[in-house]
Amino acid sequence: MINLETKYMGLKLKNPIIVASSGLTNSVEKIKDLENAGAGAVVLKSIFEEQINNEVSDLINRDPQNLYPEAEDYIWNYTRNNSITRHLNLLSEAKKETEIPIIASINCMSASEWTVFAKDFENAGADALELNLFFVPTSRLRSSEEIEQLYLKIVSEVKKQVTIPVSVKIGYYYTNLVSMADRLVAHGANALVLFNRFYEPDINIEKMQITSSEVFSSPADIRRSLRWIGLISSQLPKVEIAASTGIHDGEAVIKQLLAGAQTVQVCSGIYINGSQLIAGMLTDLNAFMKKQNFKKIEDFRGRLSYKNIPDPMQYERAQFMKYFSVK
Repeated sequence: MINLETKYMGLKLKNPIIVASSGLTNSVEKIKDLENAGAGAVVLKSIFEEQINNEVSDLINRDPQNLYPEAEDYIWNYTRNNSITRHLNLLSEAKKETEIPIIASINCMSASEWTVFAKDFENAGADALELNLFFVPTSRLRSSEEIEQLYLKIVSEVKKQVTIPVSVKIGYYYTNLVSMADRLVAHGANALVLFNRFYEPDINIEKMQITSSEVFSSPADIRRSLRWIGLISSQLPKVEIAASTGIHDGEAVIKQLLAGAQTVQVCSGIYINGSQLIAGMLTDLNAFMKKQNFKKIEDFRGRLSYKNIPDPMQYERAQFMKYFSVK
C-alpha cells in the first residue's frame, strides 16, 4: 500500500502538500475546505508589520492637524493590537476546527517585533513558525554581509524565544545561496522554504504609473527552485526544504520531491484551479509511485538531486553556450 506521509520540522503530515501563506488561508472556513481537499498542512496568511504601519499612517493622515500625541499613540497601539488579535484568533480557531498542522507566518521590518509576534503565535498554539524573511536593499552603503547578518540575527533571536520549530522563507538574491542556507540552519532554522514570491513592480506606459506585475506564478517558475533544491539538499543533507513557486500540478510536486524537497507549498495553482487541484496532485503522485513501485516518499526523495545524478554539472550549468553553438 502506498504511503504518502512525510515529516516536516518534526511535524507529521499525511502528505507533502502544504498550502502556502496567502488569502487562501485567512479564514477558518477556507482552511477547513483545504483540509477536506487533502492538504497535508497550511501556512496561515502572514502578519505583516508593514501593513500594520500603513493602517496606522492612513488613520493618522486623515486629520493630522487635530491629532494629539496621546491620540496618535492610542491609534498605533489599538491598530497593532487589533491586527495581532485577529491573527491569533484565526490560529486558535483553526486549531480547534482542523487536525492538520497549522504553521504561522510572520513578516516584520523591525527586529524587536519578530520575537514578540513569534512568542504570541507559539502561545496561541501554532505548530510551527515560518519567517518570511526579506526586505529590498536600497542603500548602496549597506553591504551584503551586513544584510545577511541581520537575517541571521533575526532567526537566532526568534529561536531563543520559542520552542516550536521555525522555517525561513527566503529569496534567491544571494551571491552564495548554499552558504547562506548553511548559515541560516546554523543559527537555528529547522527548515528552508525556497523561494519567496515577491511583489514586483511594472510600468503602465499609457497611464505613466507604477503598477503591479503578474501576481500568480507560472509553471515555468519551478525551474529556479528546482536547481537550488537539488543543490542544497545534496550539500546540506540534514536541511529540510519546502519547495515553493511554480507548483501547478502533480508532475511539479514529483519533480521537487525527486530533487530533494521534503514538502511543497502550493498557492497560485489553487487560486487558478480551486482546492480540487490538491486531489489531482495526490492522484498523480500516487500513480507515479505505483508505476515506479515506490511504497513511500523516502523511496525516491532526492533521487535526482545534485549528488545522485551521473552528471551533476546539469545543476551547475549557467550558460546556454552549448545550445546556441549548434544553432
